[in-house]
Amino acid sequence: MKALVLASCLVIGGAGVAWAQTPAGSPPIGHGPPNSIAAPAMSLKDLKPQPAEALGLVPKLTLSDSSGHAIHIMPTPAVAAQRAKYGLGVPPAPGGGSPTAGALIYHTGGSVMPYQLVYLIFWAPAHLQNGGATGFSPLYGTINYLHPAWIPSNSLLNIATQYYQTIGGVTSYVINTGYLAGVYVDQGALPASGCTDTQTPGNCITDAQIQTEVAHAMAVNGWTGGMNKIFILFTSSGEGSCFDSGSSSCAYTQYCAYHGNFSSGGSTVIYANEPYASAVGCLAGGQTSPNGDVGDYVTTSTSHEMLESATDPLLNAWFDSSGNEIGDLCNFNFGANSWTNPANSIHASQFNNGWYWEDQMEYSNHTASCVPSGP
Repeated sequence: MKALVLASCLVIGGAGVAWAQTPAGSPPIGHGPPNSIAAPAMSLKDLKPQPAEALGLVPKLTLSDSSGHAIHIMPTPAVAAQRAKYGLGVPPAPGGGSPTAGALIYHTGGSVMPYQLVYLIFWAPAHLQNGGATGFSPLYGTINYLHPAWIPSNSLLNIATQYYQTIGGVTSYVINTGYLAGVYVDQGALPASGCTDTQTPGNCITDAQIQTEVAHAMAVNGWTGGMNKIFILFTSSGEGSCFDSGSSSCAYTQYCAYHGNFSSGGSTVIYANEPYASAVGCLAGGQTSPNGDVGDYVTTSTSHEMLESATDPLLNAWFDSSGNEIGDLCNFNFGANSWTNPANSIHASQFNNGWYWEDQMEYSNHTASCVPSGP
């Protein structure tokens, strides 16, 4: 009689780890108690842990290509919820009290941004690759001009001041200062579609094409890179993006934005990709539009990427054991929404200089929680 193979799979959600084992050699039916199959003796040490990401159960947040270039994505609400099922986006129990008491871990030798000078690039071509119409909503440019300019020297970026770098024996912290250093509107044509974003068929640019556009904007304006500068690219309606030509990770299905870095002219260029605000895939339950314009929906991803770039610009500094950065642990968590725009009675999470913003909270190691300001 053929021996049976006993297979089992135990998924431990809190640890974000899947355990799998397939012991062979079970005795034939008829040996052991009635209606049972005896398995060989085993202990927990025989089980081999496999990260849920490695098993393909959840998408990774940090992606890299064959050349070693990497980006870190802001997951869509659906992907964030999927990761949370395996405990990959859930902070540990509160500890608090110091920059190292919470979930985020400093990885020795990693770099932070000393402060942030902000450069904005709005790509506004006449039409999409497939000839379709494209553009920005009426207040999109205004909202996303004022909002990134507001974050440096304000309470949200102040959360990052508890995080530091230690390089060459010298420890230095993120400083909450900076300003809007440049704005460029590129009306040039989009390159040929280099990928397939299922939400924007026929209209998709890869990360390599995004890097090329950022470098182009820098050259046209005489901008230079550096560890204190961030270049944020906003693409127009109907245009999607994917990390690579194989469309392994794309806007609206895996991510709502991402940040990374590349080298240009001998300096480091820190950049962020901000796909056009979309209610399909990148709008969370309860998220508001305090200024009554679709441009409101992208401010939370911009603040997310600016804070993550401040604390982990080269993807080697501050992140937890599951790869979450300062924004990921509070993804689309807007808190109390205690502000109200009197013009339309719509609630918001932040207020500054007469404008209302719907920005997610960020993770504080000091309190071991998501906070709207810090430290």
